[in-house]
Amino acid sequence: MKKKLIGALLVAAMTVTTLAGCGGTKDNTPAAGSDAGEKTDSSTEAASNEETADGDETLTVWCWDPTFNVYAMQQAEAMYQKDHPNFKLDIQEKVYTDIEQSLITAAEAGNYDTLPDIFLMQDNSFSKNATNYPELFTDLTDSGIDFDQFSGGKLADSTVDGAHYGIPFDNGATIMAIRSDMVEKAGLTVEDFKDTTWSEFMDLAKKVVDANGVPMLTSSGGSEIVIEMLQSAGASPMVDGKVNLVDNAALKEAISVYKELIETGIMIDYTDWDQYIASMNDGKAAGVIQGCWIMSSIQAAEDQSGKWAIVNMPKLDDISGATNYANCGGASWAVSSNCKNTDLAFDFLNSTFGTSVELYDELLPNAGVIASYLPAGESEAYNATSDFYGGQAVYKDIVEFAGKVPGINYGAYYNDIRSALTDAITNVVQNGADIDEEIQNAQDTVEFNISE
Repeated sequence: MKKKLIGALLVAAMTVTTLAGCGGTKDNTPAAGSDAGEKTDSSTEAASNEETADGDETLTVWCWDPTFNVYAMQQAEAMYQKDHPNFKLDIQEKVYTDIEQSLITAAEAGNYDTLPDIFLMQDNSFSKNATNYPELFTDLTDSGIDFDQFSGGKLADSTVDGAHYGIPFDNGATIMAIRSDMVEKAGLTVEDFKDTTWSEFMDLAKKVVDANGVPMLTSSGGSEIVIEMLQSAGASPMVDGKVNLVDNAALKEAISVYKELIETGIMIDYTDWDQYIASMNDGKAAGVIQGCWIMSSIQAAEDQSGKWAIVNMPKLDDISGATNYANCGGASWAVSSNCKNTDLAFDFLNSTFGTSVELYDELLPNAGVIASYLPAGESEAYNATSDFYGGQAVYKDIVEFAGKVPGINYGAYYNDIRSALTDAITNVVQNGADIDEEIQNAQDTVEFNISE
């Protein structure tokens, strides 16, 4: 995930102290059907009892990015220690690819002893891993966490067969960031771009393009914005375990919109990420539709302070259930099946990331973490206005957006679906291929991959 920090202030990486492993009084409670919960031999029980007698309250954590995820865990630890002075975290910094590979290796070997108590997983691979390797996870459904207080769009990524396996961390709500000065040059206002349909947006955008001589939108990755359109309509690409691309009206409309955006010059799509970022900073585009983490890249152009604003994305025309809201990116915390003190892990996560507005208020300015925990949007910190965005209370608005994101289902096949749609979009735009034929090709490709 192209994770970018969102806040203007970045906190220097803090040194992680190595501490003892997990201890506790409660046996593992892994996902339903898992064999991991059967590891209750006498040596394990003796070790657990000894740790309890010693008063050990240590949990191990795997996560990445010292100024973002690691920092957030360190602050959560400090907060929990106020009421639990013996509590400690052994935070082990690992790049995400190493975390995922370690999890898969443990699952395929049937040996979970190497796993930490808590780990962070990218949302776009959460469902895949929880579906393919449920024995890695502890079911959080009855952990005491109130999942209704989180973005439904985020929760869908870590929910399998109605069971919750993750607690959402950072916010990936989709925003449309636009240059207010370029919009005004076209005789329009930022308000004109709120709550639009794609056809309404394109009518407005053409005026901005004509007035400024640059595309209204910049993008990167092709299928990413199409997937955001798909989610905004709540149109799952998987239904009842079957691929749902053909006869998916929202998908056909999304590809049609993408094609028109490119052909009319309203949007330019860069294959190079650096060029994509530069197009915002150098004034080569009047806006961008992306996960809210893109804000830090926008804010790198300090000379543009006061010239940007944030609104919700357009919604698909004539599609039942279409909304102006989607999600792109983010991660969620999971409790592994190897955690021997699930009560402690549950209480720690619930007391911090699950309920603490105070924690999210601290993380917002100091690490750029925008909460997926919806009550945080009501706090003073989230209602503070931003000079860069023309005095707008952008963080309050983003949390509000997150609360309206429809959940969609990729099953275990997010990467397969995205890759197939990228090929389809490329053929439609660059080679003039028929949209229906390319959607059929995409479905055939995903179904073939599933059958292997």
